[in-house]
Amino acid sequence: MGHLITVATSSLNQWALDFDGNLQRILESIRIAKERGATLRVGPELEITGYGCMDHFLEGDTGLHSWEVLAEILKSDEAKGIVCDIGMPVTHKNVIYNCRVVIYNGKILLIRPKMWMANDGNYRELRWFTPWTKHRKTEDHYLPRLISAVTGQTKVPFGDAVISTIDTCIGVELCEELFTPASPHILMGLDGVEIFTNSSGSHHELRKLYRRIELMKEATMKVGGIYLYANQQGCDGDRLYYDGCALIVVNGRVVAQGSQFSLSDVEVVTATIDIEDVRAHRATSSRSNQAAQAERYERIEVPFSLSDGLADEVKDFSELVVGKLAEVRYHRPEEEIALGPACWLWDYLRRSRTQGYFIPLSGGIDSCATSVIVYSRCRLVSEAARNGEKQVIADARRIAGLPDDSDYVPVDPREFANRIFLYPVLRGFRRR
Repeated sequence: MGHLITVATSSLNQWALDFDGNLQRILESIRIAKERGATLRVGPELEITGYGCMDHFLEGDTGLHSWEVLAEILKSDEAKGIVCDIGMPVTHKNVIYNCRVVIYNGKILLIRPKMWMANDGNYRELRWFTPWTKHRKTEDHYLPRLISAVTGQTKVPFGDAVISTIDTCIGVELCEELFTPASPHILMGLDGVEIFTNSSGSHHELRKLYRRIELMKEATMKVGGIYLYANQQGCDGDRLYYDGCALIVVNGRVVAQGSQFSLSDVEVVTATIDIEDVRAHRATSSRSNQAAQAERYERIEVPFSLSDGLADEVKDFSELVVGKLAEVRYHRPEEEIALGPACWLWDYLRRSRTQGYFIPLSGGIDSCATSVIVYSRCRLVSEAARNGEKQVIADARRIAGLPDDSDYVPVDPREFANRIFLYPVLRGFRRR
């Protein structure tokens, strides 16, 4: 008999230091996950603060407001009856860590700090965070009084451990840790972890999605398991665009995939999976010999299950992972160039509270390409408006200078482009 588990991962368009807005988007993603029958929900890296807070991570107020948001999540009805993996900075013994906080029914089960930092290219995590170097070890973390008042807990485990439920085992792998040669999922998988969560703040680069997916497919093909990948989406305040594309991978196969370029603030991806498929995949002699010798992780044992036990039912058979799967969706390089910057421009425009673009037209390729990307953005806005995206429609009305009670809907990208190209000018050049 199978053990069916519905899991959910998400892409959220979080804003740096927008604690109220970030809270609402987190709660909305949890609500959608529960509505679809999920018992485990995963969100992006540092989703409470937003990923791009930079030196604000070093300020005490950032940590305080993060705990205040977590307290609201713990108290909420949305977060009852579902395991939630939440991202925020945590100061432990006066050291700032990039953490995942795993909660269930108003209690904190584990605070898991990041062990391997992204610190090349556009990433500077070592400027703000310290890696946790005590692998497979935990310490007591004493909670702020505002959290203790909600949970009734004084201290919780802090460190590298896994969550052991009645029916399975959950481990955390955080963003860059997937890209390292000795990824945590290897030893966790050998020690019996069956569900891996990965919360990322991964920005868009041409063809980068291939690398992410191949790493997750290889990880679960070799080790076996369910891999839940969540990512930040959009521009959260700096020059980068985070391209979402939440994923669920099982035993080397992508079973659910979110959009890579979307104007939606909240996107949730779910799948119903038989955990027995993981156990069957792992039933090989060589894997069993290595697993028998694997070093043990500390297990945080909890008295609940992710499946319904003897009462397993599939509420929506289209969600059950059986038969032939759809092919993984990749955009062509030309599409990535058109869509990635277009999504960044949309977020920048609506978050800066401006109403259009100033584009000097020189007749060269630069101004031409910029104008085409802006039009690509207008096409995305029109498509989202036709699909009934309320937030996109509301933002478009404000950008167009219309009142909140207007019935304007930007269904025509050319008409909308005329509204936002406020200041096109021709540039002249003197002969030299």
